[in-house]
Parts: sequence; structure tokens; C-alpha cells
Amino acid sequence: MRGDSALAVEDRLYSALAIVRVVVTINMVGLNAYRRESFEHPTAGLVVVAALAGWTAVAIWLYRDRRRRVPALLVADLAIALAAMAVTPWVKSEGFNATIPGYWVMGALLAWAIHWHWRGGLAAAALIAAADLLPRSEVDQGNYGNVFLVLIGGPVVGYLCESLQRMARERDVAERAAAAAEERTRLARAVHDGVLQVLAMTQRRGAAAGGDWADLGRLAGEQERSLRSLIRQQDTVPAGHGHRPTGQVDLAGALEAMATAHPVRVEVATPGGTVLVDERVATEVVAAARSCLDNVLTHVGADATAWILAQAAPDAITVSVRDDGPGIEPGRLEQAEAEGRLGVVSSIRGRIEELGGTAAVDSGPWGTEWDLTVPLA
Repeated sequence: MRGDSALAVEDRLYSALAIVRVVVTINMVGLNAYRRESFEHPTAGLVVVAALAGWTAVAIWLYRDRRRRVPALLVADLAIALAAMAVTPWVKSEGFNATIPGYWVMGALLAWAIHWHWRGGLAAAALIAAADLLPRSEVDQGNYGNVFLVLIGGPVVGYLCESLQRMARERDVAERAAAAAEERTRLARAVHDGVLQVLAMTQRRGAAAGGDWADLGRLAGEQERSLRSLIRQQDTVPAGHGHRPTGQVDLAGALEAMATAHPVRVEVATPGGTVLVDERVATEVVAAARSCLDNVLTHVGADATAWILAQAAPDAITVSVRDDGPGIEPGRLEQAEAEGRLGVVSSIRGRIEELGGTAAVDSGPWGTEWDLTVPLA
């Protein structure tokens, strides 16, 4: 379906075609006047030339309005050109050299190329070439050259017209995406300057006051994190079709969603922009990070705090998950694996290693930190 921008480009192309029609009409009138001695039926030739000149004026007027540019108009335009070529052997002679319309047929050819792109240009060029060659008893090098240029020029012009219209549509999509991103940024700024700051202040004051105010502060903190996550994820929503490669998702947005989707208090820090990765990579990395948080809930408790940090490099992504628990006793992971408890091995390391990455763990009295690194190649 054509958009307004594509139709605007089409309007300009038809405006340029109107100039071409005037030029080729003047050329047709001049050449036929110069070659009038070669006409066996000069009166009929004058009528044909006058009719083609009159149709030029009518066609320019008809093509000016989009509502009148219907397929019937283009068919009639090309039919008139073919009819003028078909009567040439009778008006001139069987051994004619040039058809009466000559280059005038470019008007109909280019109109088909503009409207139906390369397919229309090719179809019109083939019909014009057939109408030019079939009546001839002998085809010389000049006739062949003209037909060859018509068969090449029609599809090429049609392809270029289609490319211009596609570029116009893509430009409109990009402009809408930029406008939407700017509006989201403005709204996020307004929310940050108002609601988020109030929620953050309520959380701090409630924690300091204790009692029921502490519960209110905790709820305000949860709402603050939820709202920040929502604002962050809005930046990953495409404003138009075709901006996100098929099969890719935003890992940063998926990690942000975990801030409010887990019983453990989670603080997430991600890059400013989107981190597009293959859908399978995002699924496995998020699942591994969730397994880390599940371990925090199991071994540290629901009162623990966890931090998720995502870092994106050109060739790899690294997701770090850290908690403030007592840490893992030395050799505990190896002992669990030897006992057949493969939660860490399969849920965390197994997922990352299947992606060609590494899962490193560092633990101590300060807590436990997992570094999940996955190559992007």
C-alpha cells in the first residue's frame, strides 16, 4: 500500500514527465514537418500528428490529478501511441524509416514505468518494440539500437521510480521513529523530575522513620523500580516497522523487567541504549540470571539485595549478578556437583557454555558474583 510520501514522489515524477511530453511533442511535430515529403497520405499524417499533439495536452492535464491516474488512463495512453505506430506504414509507405510518433512514445512508456515500476516499464517497452519492428520488412542497425534502448530504459526507469518511492517511505518511518523517541524522552524526563523523585524521597524517609513508614517506603521503592523499568523499556519499542532485525530482542529491556519480577530486591544497571541480541541468546542469558537470583533467594533469603549489571562490547556481552549474602563456602559447588545436584552446572554454566560463553563465579564474605559472558559472533 502506497503512503503519502510515495504518492508525493509519484506526483513529482509525473510533473517531470509533463515537461518530457512537451519536449518530445515539439520534436515529433518538427520532424514530421521536415519529412512531410515522405508521406503518401499527407492529410492523414497531419491528422495523426495533430491528434498526438492534442492528446499530449489532455494527458498532461489528466495525469496532474491523482484521482484521474487510473489504469484505464495508462492503457489508453499506450494504446494511442501503439495506434500511431501501427498506421505509419499506410500513412508513409511500406518502406518507412521512422514511425510518425518517434520519440513521442516515451510519454506512455515512462508513465507505465512510474506507475507500475520496472514491470510496467518492461511491458510497455515490449509492446512498443513489437509495434515498431513487426511492420518493417527490414530491420537495420538503427532500428535495433532504438528498440534495445527502449527495452533497457523502461525497466531501469521503473526500478528507479520504485526505489525513490521506497526511500520516501523509509524516510517517513525514520522521521516518525525520531519524533516518537523524542516524545518518549520528554515524557521520561517529566516523570523523572516529578514522580520518581517523590518515590525515592518517600523510600528514604520511610526507611529512616521505621515502623509502618518503613513498609510504605519499601512499597514506594518497589514502585520506583517498576516505573524506571517501564520507562527504560519504552526506549526499546520500535516506532515503525522494519527497524529491528527479525529474531532479535533487547537484552537490556529483558533484564530491566527482572527488577520487579523476582521476590529478591533487584537493582539493574544497563547501557543507555538497546542491546539487540539473538532471541535465543537473550532467553538463555535471562534464564541464567534468574537462576542466580533464585540461588540468592534460597541461600540468602528474601531480604537480600542483588545487583545486575549488563555491559555490551562490540564482540560480547557480559551480565554480572551480585548479592550481599555471606558467600559460598570453598568447594561447595564442586561438592554439590559430585553429589549429583546440578542446579548451578546446568542452569547457569550449562546455559552460557551452550552459547559459547563462560560463567565465572567469585565469592567471599562480601557476597557472591557471577560474570556471564557471551560472544556476539
